Amino acid sequence: MSHLIEIAFKGNRKEFFLWETDEPPPLRAAVIVDADRGEDLGYVHALGDLAARRSAGASHGLGQAAPAKKARRLATVDEVRRLDETRAQDDDARRKAMERVKANQLVMKLSDAEWQWDRKKLTFYFTAEKRVDFRNLVRELAAMFRTRIELKQIGVRDEAKRLDGVGRCGRQYCSSSWLPELRPVNLGVAKDQRLSLNPSQISGACGRLMCCLRYEHEFYVAQRKRFPKEGKLLKTSRGDEKVVANDIFRERVTLRGVEGETRVLPLAELRREMDAVGASFPVSTPVAVELIEGPSLSDDVLELDAPAEEEEQELSGDEGEALVIGPEGGAADESGPDAPRKPHRRRGRRGGRRNRAGRDRGQPGGEGAGPAPAGT
Repeated sequence: MSHLIEIAFKGNRKEFFLWETDEPPPLRAAVIVDADRGEDLGYVHALGDLAARRSAGASHGLGQAAPAKKARRLATVDEVRRLDETRAQDDDARRKAMERVKANQLVMKLSDAEWQWDRKKLTFYFTAEKRVDFRNLVRELAAMFRTRIELKQIGVRDEAKRLDGVGRCGRQYCSSSWLPELRPVNLGVAKDQRLSLNPSQISGACGRLMCCLRYEHEFYVAQRKRFPKEGKLLKTSRGDEKVVANDIFRERVTLRGVEGETRVLPLAELRREMDAVGASFPVSTPVAVELIEGPSLSDDVLELDAPAEEEEQELSGDEGEALVIGPEGGAADESGPDAPRKPHRRRGRRGGRRNRAGRDRGQPGGEGAGPAPAGT
């Protein structure tokens, strides 16, 4: 009987495997699993129905397909100790790789290094603004470490998920603890929540908009549908009053009368007053997030419409061999919001270039030239 289990590795990396025995392994047990050209060691993160639900909904899940890799056996104490010794060498490998990056003058940042348990592969995770040719670097690293080298380009959100940390709320990063996928966050969600548009207050440790703005947005949209729109005139028992502010958490509405007096009413009491005078209670209709355009803030701080998953560039080689793989198996497209703009070429009337060489004043056809001689 086969069981679907989810295995966690270093840097919050998780994969699904098949356990082909009658009894599933215990939760958080160390197991040996199939890996790239060898074996790796990880810990059981989920199994049973929970693993099936996570496989169907998580970003690293397989959907309805069965995993191709298998979990071999439970790890022994000596094998777990060997993993600890291997993890202690990850930082040393990253420092040596950084020296080669600086020697090759590559614009990139090595975030983390991860040795495979059997030391048959070494993976480097890095961030870079543009796609760079790393083939020479892969050859040098393969010759240095004498193993298969793999470089993976990740985004800043994935970097924060891998390195982990504590947010300003005092809890572990959502991307590292429970968030199943990194979805794009639009500046419109901050507007709907009446938050400050100061980048330092709504950005996370990765420099992008905080992930919590996304999954809290539905609550704000649902609550604001129950309140009248701010700035609208309402007919109450005291006459016409203007809605100044709405407190969706305490369910209170602040009103201002014609004489300037201000009062705060619970939402239920405001409904009763309007029903008593025969006025209909209006509700606000929030604008869709996609239709809201944010201010012109720097893209280095805020990610307005970035894709959910950053483009991944993998380069690998075996002891001197280098291989470059693009997102779709070909060369990467550098056209995008980060690509440099081409200089705008000014043209004259009817599409002709201005100040073209050989078209000076006094020359045939140039500006200010007289009619061409006969016979030309």
